[in-house]
Amino acid sequence: MDISYINMVLGILLLALPIYVFYRFQTPLIRSTAIAATRMVVQMALIGIYLQYLFAWNNAWINILWVLVMVAVASFTALRRTHLHWRMALLPTAAGFFAASMVVGLYFLIVVLRLDNPFDSRYFIPIMGILMGNMLSVAVIALTSYYDSLHHEHQQYYYLLGNGATHLEAITPFLRKALEKSFAPCIANMAIMGIVSLPGTLTGQILGGSAPGIAIKYQIMIIIITFSASMLSLAITLYLADRRSFDLNGRIRS
Repeated sequence: MDISYINMVLGILLLALPIYVFYRFQTPLIRSTAIAATRMVVQMALIGIYLQYLFAWNNAWINILWVLVMVAVASFTALRRTHLHWRMALLPTAAGFFAASMVVGLYFLIVVLRLDNPFDSRYFIPIMGILMGNMLSVAVIALTSYYDSLHHEHQQYYYLLGNGATHLEAITPFLRKALEKSFAPCIANMAIMGIVSLPGTLTGQILGGSAPGIAIKYQIMIIIITFSASMLSLAITLYLADRRSFDLNGRIRS
């Protein structure tokens, strides 16, 4: 069932409720909400137009190029939100996003879906987009927690090193904290999936006409691949960033 442009406008009017609440309690969120909503509508409209051409071309190299664009945008967004220096974290973050999305995404498309052409735009682009969005969310929380803890609790790191711990053993408490903070929400959402909440992919497929059984199978796999890709991406990022975060003597770089 399609939604007309008039009905889209009527739906957007629902934003009046949160904006009124922001206004009523004099929060500084009205302008940012308006800007964010406008950007979202414009960006989604432009992406919708571009995807029409992308699906029509259905070229593997163009699709991979589009993934690289998504990786670049996601990487710069992660650095902006974590306030990490781009020289230290840009390449590790981009490498983690790209490698994890390609490995897990192609595994899903080739092994699970058994597609003859895993780079088919209809499947390749949406899957990569879903993976990228989830990896970004996890990376922002994990990197922020890891480097903030390492900065504020550096004495613990040096204490462990001074007592004979290896570099990996010394950073393990900080890695553990980062993993707990970034993946705890994912695990909590996974645990209530289907009973307390119906996720967007499942709802979208059902509204689009798919049978509930098929939509549920896809949703289960989406949860699994996003969880796994986020872990792989974070592992690659932290491994590559480790050499840039510490000098040869194991001292934390500024």
